[in-house]
Amino acid sequence: MTDQISSQEEMQPGKIPEIISIVPVVDVALYPKMQLPLVVGQSQLIELVDNAMANDRVIGIIASKIADPQINHKPEDLFEVGTAAAIVKMAKGAPDKAQMLVQGITRFKIEEYTQEEPYLMARVTPLEDIYPKGKGKEIEALTSNLVTLFGKIVDFTSLLPPEMAEWIKTVGDAGTVADVVASTIQSTLEEKQKILETREVDKRLIAVTKMASHQLEILELGDKIQTQVKGDMDKNQRDYYLRQQLKAIQQELGEGDKENVEVQEYEAKIKEMNLPEAAQKEAERELSRLSRMHPSSAEYTVAATYLDWITSLPWHAGTEDNLDINEARKILDADHFGLQKPKKRILEYLAVRKLKPDSKGPIICLAGPPGTGKTSLGRSIARALGRNFVRISLGGVRDEAEIRGHRRTYVGALPGRIIQNIRRAESNNPIFMLDEVDKLGNDFRGDPSSALLEVLDPEQNDTFSDHYLDVPFDLSKVMFIATANILDTIPPALRDRMEVIELLGYTLEEKVKIAKKYLIPRQREAHGLKASDIKITDAAVKQIINGYTREAGLRNLEREIASVCRGVARKIAEGSEESVTVKPKELQEYIGPIKRLNEKAVTVKVPGVVNGLAWTPTGGEMLTVESVAMPGKKGLTLTGQLGGVMKESAQAALSFIRSRADKLKVDPEFFQEHEIHVHVPAGAIPKDGPSAGVTILTALTSLCTGKVVKKDVAMTGEITLRGQVLPVGGIKEKVLAAYRAGAKELILPKWNEKDLEDIPESAREKITFHFVDTMEQVLALALED
Repeated sequence: MTDQISSQEEMQPGKIPEIISIVPVVDVALYPKMQLPLVVGQSQLIELVDNAMANDRVIGIIASKIADPQINHKPEDLFEVGTAAAIVKMAKGAPDKAQMLVQGITRFKIEEYTQEEPYLMARVTPLEDIYPKGKGKEIEALTSNLVTLFGKIVDFTSLLPPEMAEWIKTVGDAGTVADVVASTIQSTLEEKQKILETREVDKRLIAVTKMASHQLEILELGDKIQTQVKGDMDKNQRDYYLRQQLKAIQQELGEGDKENVEVQEYEAKIKEMNLPEAAQKEAERELSRLSRMHPSSAEYTVAATYLDWITSLPWHAGTEDNLDINEARKILDADHFGLQKPKKRILEYLAVRKLKPDSKGPIICLAGPPGTGKTSLGRSIARALGRNFVRISLGGVRDEAEIRGHRRTYVGALPGRIIQNIRRAESNNPIFMLDEVDKLGNDFRGDPSSALLEVLDPEQNDTFSDHYLDVPFDLSKVMFIATANILDTIPPALRDRMEVIELLGYTLEEKVKIAKKYLIPRQREAHGLKASDIKITDAAVKQIINGYTREAGLRNLEREIASVCRGVARKIAEGSEESVTVKPKELQEYIGPIKRLNEKAVTVKVPGVVNGLAWTPTGGEMLTVESVAMPGKKGLTLTGQLGGVMKESAQAALSFIRSRADKLKVDPEFFQEHEIHVHVPAGAIPKDGPSAGVTILTALTSLCTGKVVKKDVAMTGEITLRGQVLPVGGIKEKVLAAYRAGAKELILPKWNEKDLEDIPESAREKITFHFVDTMEQVLALALED
């Protein structure tokens, strides 16, 4: 910080030599009329000072861009604007060190350097202050405001003498006021240099005012913090005094030391729990820290919460499995109709546990459309095994800490949801359901699906480490059951650790039986009705299924049954009816008009129209493909919101037909004289996938040859340019869709023949299946002669 000069020592600025010697300075800027003490120790600078003292005592002080006083500064290391100064005093304490006091005369700008050795000399131009015309009052107001700000800064800091606030009021020149304040307050070298380079007095005052305002804000905030800290310290001292008094009173009353009682309780819990070695060491370490802390400290609460968690987990507590396989089968059958594959897998697990009690828990993933009973099946499995049941929903989870927990260094840290639910289950071998595992997300907070890898890997989860606990916990006895609607969005590494069991949906007959056995009784009870109050006929149930709730699962079916029950409950409550039998024709009164048209296989005897089959997340759908040919320029138009893969299938089908035109008896000129349009109805719904290839090819062949497709025939399969028929997925859903639509014959890829075992017997009996390898076989089966 530069020192201000007294009025007696002021030197009047005058003319300076055209060429002056340059003294580089580090981390400081000298302003006109200000004084600055300097110490030089380099031989060339001492020579410079000696020469100046022998002549006019004028030197140039200019700041360096490099904060190293020991280097030999080059012209490019220095700023262009500096201050010409007079050496007021100079003394040599040693031959290699000179101390001097310099006083600024005027600003200058370096025009060119005339000498670099042994020291720098430069030709300079003096820079006088500029007072813009017409801004006298503005400059006066800016000066007054800056003087006031500086007075407040002096009040807040002990580094400046109080007299400076009065002294600065006596400085008459506005530019000098700005220079004094800029040299006094704390600021960076760049800010000080900017002030030095500003000749316009009004702009200089504005810039220094901003610097002074910022400095005042910092000083005020520091004073506020200091006052608050002092108040907190006073409060803590008072609290300590009161606690000591309370402690003495408790001892007199014989109540003992409560904090010691809490430590003793934790110590007893730790001994009683018989924790694993790693957990035992960590608990004892935290207990030791707790015993040395004061209960009022924040760390005391953190340590106590940790001990609460570690002593409440079921490290060794588990439930005993019900290994009676026949009893388990009865429970599963009572809770769920059908679902043979999942039930078979659970009974196999029970059999293995019976023969090998120490076997590790399986990781099962129940995959299927919504409403097929995945979550409720998990509860049934828990009931069949006699285990506790817990579940978490992973839909939308993006934070890895939701799985692994937060480290104890964070405020409000907790274990992850895995450990939280293990404690809630109160056993180390519950049925743990991970719902919606296909809807996990990831962002900057981590990848929860990767964190699940350790949880769901039987080779790793016996030493699962939660960030909060920081000790291994054995999850190998837990039976994890994940649920997902689709498998494609599950990361491959995570899917590899799970055994996937697909729940593909229900047939009409299965839905009717489930409604009668489970859904209607449950909704009847939920709405306060007795069995004698309401009866829904089988025909009405079928009408609800076909006309209101086209889905693979049962969720919407139960909602519509609930609507019927509400309507009946209103009638009985009003006294207008004593009991109600709901038939198909009464459904409109309770749940409105039919919402969906019944799927029917297209029977129009027109060339170019074919029944196809599609898979959707809610089950299978009948997909009609229509094609027409119009006179005009050759081309292929595709409509119906078809995806890229489906469009490619159409192009491949057309190329196949043109390449086999002779064999298929198609006029080659047909493609040159006609524009072909292929459309798939329900244009508002996006459609994509390769399985429509067979359908599109059959439709185009029918159009080109004029042969119609046989009645009640549907098909699915992917095609190649060579005419091969490749396998596709979703066979069960597609077959059930064809069954609902009344199709009598199905053409499927040969490789999909193995999937027939998943098809209900009722559907297999009413449909004739044709399995093909080539398109020639498809056309022979589909087209009429």
